[in-house]
Amino acid sequence: MDSPQPAARSGGVVGILAFAGIVAAITQTLVVPLIAELPKLLDTSASNASWVITATLLAAAVTTPVAGRLGDMYGKRRMLLTSLIPLIAGSVVCALSSSVVPMIAGRGLQGLGMGVVPLGISLLRDVVPAEKLGSSIAIMSASMGVGGALGLPFAAAIAENSSWRVLFWVVAALALAVGTLIWFLVPGDRENNASGGFDLLGAIGLGSALICLLLAVSKGADWGWGSGTTLGLFAAAVIVLLVWGWWELRISDPLVDLRVTARPQVLMTNAASILVGFAMYAQSLVVPQLLQLPEATGYGLGQSMLAMGLWMAPAGLMMMIMSPIGAKLSAAKGPKVTLAVGSLIIGIGYGISLPLISSGSTWSLLAVTIVCNTGVGFAYGAMPALIMGAVPQSETASANSFNTLMRSIGSSVSAAVIGVVLAQLTTDFGGYALPSENGFRIAMLIGCGVGLAAAVVASLIPVRAAAQPGSTVSQHAASEVTEAEVKA
Repeated sequence: MDSPQPAARSGGVVGILAFAGIVAAITQTLVVPLIAELPKLLDTSASNASWVITATLLAAAVTTPVAGRLGDMYGKRRMLLTSLIPLIAGSVVCALSSSVVPMIAGRGLQGLGMGVVPLGISLLRDVVPAEKLGSSIAIMSASMGVGGALGLPFAAAIAENSSWRVLFWVVAALALAVGTLIWFLVPGDRENNASGGFDLLGAIGLGSALICLLLAVSKGADWGWGSGTTLGLFAAAVIVLLVWGWWELRISDPLVDLRVTARPQVLMTNAASILVGFAMYAQSLVVPQLLQLPEATGYGLGQSMLAMGLWMAPAGLMMMIMSPIGAKLSAAKGPKVTLAVGSLIIGIGYGISLPLISSGSTWSLLAVTIVCNTGVGFAYGAMPALIMGAVPQSETASANSFNTLMRSIGSSVSAAVIGVVLAQLTTDFGGYALPSENGFRIAMLIGCGVGLAAAVVASLIPVRAAAQPGSTVSQHAASEVTEAEVKA
């Protein structure tokens, strides 16, 4: 068994893996500045162009749990490198696209590479000293926020001053750089890979259910929530998930070990993750619109796309700044406390937004996003620690990938719910229907409620006594006990 890396070298490894997370986050936000221009750029309808975003969401959701299981079976470093191949290829395809079909295909390929974050977090458990693990997980988790923060102004600046194709060439180059660094500088996993074969039927079943669910959630507003297509997809998702669950419990080497996932600590953490994912995404839908709507509305701030991205950037960077503090809190009080505190801070951030929406000040909205993302930074660093403190070492990547999937589902549901609220509560502005001030208030109130609900769920997580102090050493010990119980 390989020993964890020395502290100096492990710092470099954490930096490389965090860089990988930043590139993944940039990839996800890459097309946001292009949304309004995509129909013209690709000579297609707005409805067809929306698949450029939906394709990445679906591919990432289907691939993440599969990449986690393969990481446990064949090595997390190997799957990290493998995941970067479609990310690079998809970026090149998008850069060369002149129509909607190859663009959707390229974005789908990019989505196949989104497993790098949970794989990177899981790899930390094998290559970082135990005393550095908590802070390393927090930094890696925060990389998604940093990537999102940098991605918006970066993409907006390039889109406004150069060809949109440059965006994808830059991402391809960044992903290639990440792969090179991992190849030469990141050590391999410990010899604790999961045994057994790959559950192909389980992967197909889960993928099919997720496609049905996320298609219904992401396209329901366009198709109509009461339409036969939307309701049929929701029904199909439920039926396929039930059959998939029966199958996973029946076989000896499942894609997702539902018995481990059903352990109270894992189950409650995943439930909190859905709520945190919802709360995290709601403000990222509301604040950019408030910043960009015309000042004549009385509540819009009339900022350009680039200015909006720059105003949003400090909030994402705050996640990285606060991650060491969250790690220290986890070490002192346990990651359960950190998750509950983070969720509470998110709720407070939404709460203070209610009187500030019509303030006419960009600084007030900046304060809201900084408070919310401080909470997200605490929460995102705590969730992998809770998961890894309750699962066998051989299932780390699979369990973390499933947790990432739960956050993604929360974000997708948030997009649908907030989208409906803002679409229903509108005001007429020069013949155009824009989200009303009341609509934004209700959206933020929903975010506040969900954040507080996440805090309640987090406070109820039954953490094992051995892992309660929150130290990475005790988490390792708890996970080994869990592994013995599973084998028994």
